[in-house]
Amino acid sequence: MFRVTKLATAILAGAMVLTACGGDEEDAAEPKTSGSSSEVQETDVKVGLAYDIGGRGDQSFNDAAAAGLDKAKSELGVEATEAEAVQGEPESAKEERLRLLAQNGFNPVLGVGFAYSASLAKVAAEFPDTNFAIIDDAGALGDNIANLTFAEHEGSFLVGAAAALKSEAGNIGFVGGVEVPLIKKFEAGYTAGAKAVKPDIEVQVTYLTQPPDFSGFGDPAKGKTAAEGMYQGGADVVYQAAGGSGGGVFEAAQAAGAKAIGVDSDQALTAAEGVREVIITSMLKRVDVAVFDFVKSVVDDNFQSGEVVFDLEAEGVGYSTTGGQVDDIATQLDDFKAKIISGEIEVPTAP
Repeated sequence: MFRVTKLATAILAGAMVLTACGGDEEDAAEPKTSGSSSEVQETDVKVGLAYDIGGRGDQSFNDAAAAGLDKAKSELGVEATEAEAVQGEPESAKEERLRLLAQNGFNPVLGVGFAYSASLAKVAAEFPDTNFAIIDDAGALGDNIANLTFAEHEGSFLVGAAAALKSEAGNIGFVGGVEVPLIKKFEAGYTAGAKAVKPDIEVQVTYLTQPPDFSGFGDPAKGKTAAEGMYQGGADVVYQAAGGSGGGVFEAAQAAGAKAIGVDSDQALTAAEGVREVIITSMLKRVDVAVFDFVKSVVDDNFQSGEVVFDLEAEGVGYSTTGGQVDDIATQLDDFKAKIISGEIEVPTAP
């Protein structure tokens, strides 16, 4: 992850410059600072956004947050600074990153991912006049903290049903980045959806790392190895909830002549061009909507603390149709969606 060690000797043109360490702790990097080119709204709001592992360009979770930030810049006229991340930083680095953003006038400050939970709660208490938000965590509580969470299990149920409907082998797989409760929600929904279609279907499950090792969200080689084992073990569809590691799952699917399911973003549009054809659908998690809506609430002076859940009914989660590979089963998937929204189907949150 991105490790903040000190402020630069000057702050030029209102832009904050941070010192960071990558693989070499002496290497410095500067976060991307940009304003909106649009004059749609006039505002003095400056947004500070701290990415999780992988950062902008991960083709998944962080890119969805980046899309929401980009929309806020173009439509709301906010300025923004983005703090990148590298593997293996201590908790103190997360704290310092958030603290520096708040100290330098960024308000609101967003932490992308549950890994910021403890740090954001601590720093938010130090800056009671700054609005904070955290994505994927309901545990960091405070009068100035908005908790932006999602019903990942509901969206995963739908792609699990899709996997079962498309599987000819009766054998599918799930690759999780890190074995934490959040990612187990994806697994639980996926398995439940698959078994709602085929009760006897085999679901292979692998997690790339265990906490406190979060490298499973940024290691495509591990993702590829895990998926290769599943395809060799008879699976013909594999769903990945592994962030940047998912690219390796898609490579394995292509090599095996099999299929895969993406996550967070519509990865048939965002993944490397050479593997897009193997992605039959993606579980959409509208982090972009959550980020944009939160920033807009601050611009409109309508900040609300506490948890906001983006579920199927609110279209906070869902499934993608790019490529047309699930067009023939869309009626069945939408029937499941309606039953989940009505409460007829209750999707589990743990395996």
